[in-house]
Amino acid sequence: MIVELHMLQNFVPSCLNRDDTNSPKECQFGGYRRARISSQCIKRAIRQYFEDNCLVSPESLAKRTKLLVSELAGRLVKAGKTEEDARKASAEAIKATAKLKLKGVDKTEYLLFIGEREIEAIASVILAHWVELTSPSPDKKALETVGKEVLDKLNGGKASDLALFGRMLADLPDKNIDAACQVAHAISTHKVGVEFDFYTAVDDLQPKEETGAGMMGDIEFNSACYYRYANIDLGQLKKNLLGKTIDKATQEELEEASELAGKTVEAFIRAAVFAIPTGKQTSFSAQNPPDFILAVVRDNGTWSLANAFAKPVREQGNLIADSIAALVDYWNKLAGAYGSDSIKAKPALALKEAQLTGLDRVTNFEELVGKIKQTIADGF
Repeated sequence: MIVELHMLQNFVPSCLNRDDTNSPKECQFGGYRRARISSQCIKRAIRQYFEDNCLVSPESLAKRTKLLVSELAGRLVKAGKTEEDARKASAEAIKATAKLKLKGVDKTEYLLFIGEREIEAIASVILAHWVELTSPSPDKKALETVGKEVLDKLNGGKASDLALFGRMLADLPDKNIDAACQVAHAISTHKVGVEFDFYTAVDDLQPKEETGAGMMGDIEFNSACYYRYANIDLGQLKKNLLGKTIDKATQEELEEASELAGKTVEAFIRAAVFAIPTGKQTSFSAQNPPDFILAVVRDNGTWSLANAFAKPVREQGNLIADSIAALVDYWNKLAGAYGSDSIKAKPALALKEAQLTGLDRVTNFEELVGKIKQTIADGF
């Protein structure tokens, strides 16, 4: 079963996602320049929204970090160990895996995406082998045992965000987790150009008889109506949250994974709708919720509706209304050409008056979420 999310979101002048030159990210699509927000930026905002708004319990979240040794050491200190011993034991445990290499004293070579339960489990391994790990000359066989136990704990930890977005460990391919969620780069439904905000700042203590600004500069920005798309493979999500193959899971574990998968999907929908990138928000405050949301539950297949905007929507008209009309029209063309038998639900919410032919109009966001949850419960 697949859950898809399509949104149209119109932002006021902003610089939500910048490239290496501090310019708003863009792309070429349909032969025209478009505003763009990268999928990585969107996923980061979603993960942060999970945590800030308690959509998922803390133990069901993950951290992306190079500072695993420091994190483990901090937990060991809370357990009553000295900081020096805690750091030594943590570093020895990570090095004992022979795969997770350290760069410098306590940083891993690359960012690790690791669940809260995984971190706790590794800390428990360290405590169980405390004497060996804090010894001036640790026994080689003891370290091999520690390394194996540490690797055994890398099972995903039932972390919702890790199960959604996956994990790639170059040196530990058997610990990789295939992402259950795909997030597209958001692109504008219309062509865009970059604008410049020239600003000055006054020195409050500058004598009144003196003229001139104390500081000046410029910021690049744009304003765009974005098409956003994401999908979740519920089967892969359940597998990731299970942390083991289905044939080795008990019925209780399968039911727990199904329940957590349902909660994860609801959390994702809520976060995807309300999470907004933080780039330059102090300067622009682009706090604009989506004007249109279409959620789809289907047995198989996935449809991005981005090609509805291969021909840019005309900016002279009502940009939001015209974007909705183009999206709905393209949806119906796809349904007519390829059929819609696999589609189990397609609730749509529009803030503006719009013809939602072929879709199931809902009056508010909670109704949309409720329909998706019920459809998943009936068929998952």
